[in-house]
Amino acid sequence: MGIKMTVGQAVVKFLNNQYIQFDGEEAPFVDGIFTILGHGNVVGLGQALDEDPGRLRVFQGRNEQGMAHAAISYAKQNNRRRIIACTSSVGPGAANFVTAAGTASVNNVPLLLFPSDTFATRQPDPVLQQVEQSYDLSITTNDAFKPVARYWDRVARPEQLMSALINGMRTLTDTANTGAVVICLPQDVQGESYEFPEYFFEKRVHIIPRREADKTEIQQAVACLSKAKRPLIVSGGGVRYSEAGEYLQEMCEKYHIPYAETQAGKSATKYSSPMNMGGMGVSGSLAANTIAEKADVVLAVGSRLNDFVTGSKEIFRNQAVQFITINTSEFDSEKLDALRIVGDAKANLKVLDEELNRLNYQPSYEEGELAAIKAEWEVERQALCGVQYTGKDFVPVVPSWTEKIMDDFLEQIGGTITESNGVGIIREAIDDDAIVVAAAGSLPGDLGRLWTTEAKDSYNMEYGYSCMGYEIAAALGSKLAEPDKEVYALLGDGSFLMLNSEITTAIQENAKINVVVFDNAAFGCINNLQMGNGVGSMATEMRYRNETTGKTDGDYIYIDFAKVGEGYGMKTYTAKTPQELEEALQDAKKQTQSVLIDAKVLPKTMAEGYKAWWHVGVASTSKSEAVQKAYEMKEERLKNAREY
Repeated sequence: MGIKMTVGQAVVKFLNNQYIQFDGEEAPFVDGIFTILGHGNVVGLGQALDEDPGRLRVFQGRNEQGMAHAAISYAKQNNRRRIIACTSSVGPGAANFVTAAGTASVNNVPLLLFPSDTFATRQPDPVLQQVEQSYDLSITTNDAFKPVARYWDRVARPEQLMSALINGMRTLTDTANTGAVVICLPQDVQGESYEFPEYFFEKRVHIIPRREADKTEIQQAVACLSKAKRPLIVSGGGVRYSEAGEYLQEMCEKYHIPYAETQAGKSATKYSSPMNMGGMGVSGSLAANTIAEKADVVLAVGSRLNDFVTGSKEIFRNQAVQFITINTSEFDSEKLDALRIVGDAKANLKVLDEELNRLNYQPSYEEGELAAIKAEWEVERQALCGVQYTGKDFVPVVPSWTEKIMDDFLEQIGGTITESNGVGIIREAIDDDAIVVAAAGSLPGDLGRLWTTEAKDSYNMEYGYSCMGYEIAAALGSKLAEPDKEVYALLGDGSFLMLNSEITTAIQENAKINVVVFDNAAFGCINNLQMGNGVGSMATEMRYRNETTGKTDGDYIYIDFAKVGEGYGMKTYTAKTPQELEEALQDAKKQTQSVLIDAKVLPKTMAEGYKAWWHVGVASTSKSEAVQKAYEMKEERLKNAREY
């Protein structure tokens, strides 16, 4: 027997019956769906959601990219075991999803997208918002998803929905290959009926397994690690998603093995652990990077080992260094020519622990060495968190600082908060279990180095795609996932201007989020990058166009972000001094409505790097002596970098 219903109705019924099982605990997988209803889905999938959404909660998004970012954050905060799907109209609505799809796939976070498509029959073509290609009439806007999706499908006939959804669920629950799943639904097909078999709608439980690696892989890794005198463990996002943080921390403390955190792995363990050396790599700490440069064996657990983690493969300066990886992804596990352990982080750490315990393993760090390295960093970290503007004698640590930058900002914007001090003030003011969300600009560097975490999963950083605009939407997603916790979005003025639309959804859902805008009137980190490599300050500061020079190097543009927040209906504050920031944070904790703090932050006052280098494409030919020197420096650092 079958059940006759439309494709839209079948999608809703199917999603209601998908479950996840992890460590014996079972829970629904799909909790809701973000919608922007329009031409393409309003009378199809929209009709189905209106008629009978089941237990799915329907959320009204304001920007397709924004609501998809909220869904990504929701999944991340639930450690990839609960999701909110998203649907859009055809054309520009669907295209707005593409950036979010890339964000999800790069970060290996499940995201289920249902972009509407043009007519499968092609009879009304070209329909409103349709892109036509004369050489291939099958191409639509949705083909743009293929490079950024982990699974892509187009349902051209109702019966195709079954294999599309089943393969979509396979991908979403695959820890090694999860990311964006894009199932394109032509608008005519959404309303077509089909007699779907009853078993298609039966309860499906997707098991997240804890797979142990092949014994040979374990033996090779143990043989390597047991000889290590100066080992280092890198704790990545896989540690978080495997719920392996507590075990990794205990194991490192047991054997006195130092470990460092990636942005994705931060808050899986406690910073207070004596073996936790803080952030790793370009946005890392002095402690972690000091240990990395002499490490003879590096065990990377659940990390993609991107260039910010490895310092563009130059930070490991021991020529004899060997790498071991634990990863569910075979692709990631073989990076840096590593000895691979393919499987679950927690399960395979336990196996390694048993073997090292049997061998009575201990590294050869000198007594007190690790404590001294971390203590030195802690003094530096506290100093950076305490840096305050002192007047004319104040000189930031960023090389591209000039007195004119400071003088212009003070005169035209008026803020005296330093960025590193702002981060320190926020960390001291908020609760340990509050969730901090960030993504792009200079804040990931400051947070990666300076932010300390004591509560599990209290740090939600998107730094795989470094996607400006993630922050506010992601704060909403984290709040929906953990409504009893305070959530703080820390972002620059550039990111705020790119995407702040989901504030309205947060207000609509009575989901309090705290937005702290670090306004330094610039794309600050990129301004540092260009000027630090000999390039002039061009189109990275928020300044008026100068009629004399023809460039955007006139006065700073003053933006009252507090008024913007007030217009949305938020409780707002303007903070121009450290004291005003502290007072705003304390008062914000008393509020029940969403909050925006407009923090005017001095340019060039972010923390700089420690012993790490980032490989960027510096011009090999230039009239500028500064650019020539930057190129020579790049070539010199490349001599020490691994080539694969």
